[in-house]
Order: sequence, then structure tokens, then C-alpha cells
Amino acid sequence: MSKNKLTTSELVEELAERLDLSNRQCKRMLDELIDLIGEQLTSSPDSRVSLHGFGSFEIQQHRGRRGVDPRDHEKEIDIPARSVPKFRAGKTLKRKVREAFDKKS
Repeated sequence: MSKNKLTTSELVEELAERLDLSNRQCKRMLDELIDLIGEQLTSSPDSRVSLHGFGSFEIQQHRGRRGVDPRDHEKEIDIPARSVPKFRAGKTLKRKVREAFDKKS
């Protein structure tokens, strides 16, 4: 598993191999995990999902503001307020990435 990109189906196959489960079982587990995270984040604006060592998901609020129309740069437009999901990497994940890519000199 040393590719630059990992698709959902490749992740499912890797999980199935490591856990000695079927691809179907792992696909269902992954889908349920994503659904659970989504349900929790949409339950309230201050929701948070923390996976110890991996990271946390939370909702970030962006205020409404005035902006410039990208098609007509002289025209101002209103950009409405919105809520977006945000991921913050945990210490263990950060350490693993740092160890993998920082040069040891």
C-alpha cells in the first residue's frame, strides 16, 4: 500500500485483507462509520467527533460577507453564511506523517 492515492474500494480491500473479513463486510463498516460521523455532525452546530490519535471532525461556521463576482470583477455580491465540516489531525497521525516525511539530518 505505497500508492499516492487510496480509493474507497482499495481501502475496503486493504481492510478486508488485514481483518480477515469480506470486502462486503468492510464496505458496510466503512459506510456505517461515515454515516455515524455525518449524523453526529448534523445533530447540532457545535457537534464534534473525536477519534483518539487520528483526529477530530467538527462544524466550522463561516460568516456571511461581501465579495467580488468572479465573472464580473466590478460587481459585488453577498456571500451567505455557511457551515462546513472541518477535520483536525490528532497527535498520533501528525507524528506518523512527520516521521515519514521529515528528513533526518
